[in-house]
Amino acid sequence: MNKKNVMPQIVDLGREACYGLLEAVGFGHLGFSADDRPYVVPIHFAIEEPFVYFFTTEGKKTEIIDQNPNVCLQVERVADSRNWESVIIEGTAVILDQEAEKEKAMSLILAKNPNLTPAFSIRWMDSWVRENISVVYKIVPETITGRQTIQHERAI
Repeated sequence: MNKKNVMPQIVDLGREACYGLLEAVGFGHLGFSADDRPYVVPIHFAIEEPFVYFFTTEGKKTEIIDQNPNVCLQVERVADSRNWESVIIEGTAVILDQEAEKEKAMSLILAKNPNLTPAFSIRWMDSWVRENISVVYKIVPETITGRQTIQHERAI
């Protein structure tokens, strides 16, 4: 019996396609590390090539980035196990302290994520209530890679 089965093949994405996925999705997972302990969080972000901008409030993320600014952003769009694409950016997180650059970054971020969630959706409660102090970063990419599946028919 000669049936056709669609087998996915994985191919690399070019730089333009990687930035296209980043622009389309605007949500991913940011990984960083301090004291040899990895930490990964979901984030909303905005891009203006080549930079990725994100907003957060002071807390564990900012403490880790202060210790080690090397970060990795992973983004994916998945239809199913045979139809997906993914991008990974490795780079350096730089806190924005120039007002004009912060304003530009925030306008891009707010266009993608008007409610600034989850940064302002959670109030940390411990022995005191932490004040929400806003922090804006840009990721300066060192590498950007991407992959996607393409369908390939084969007889089985």
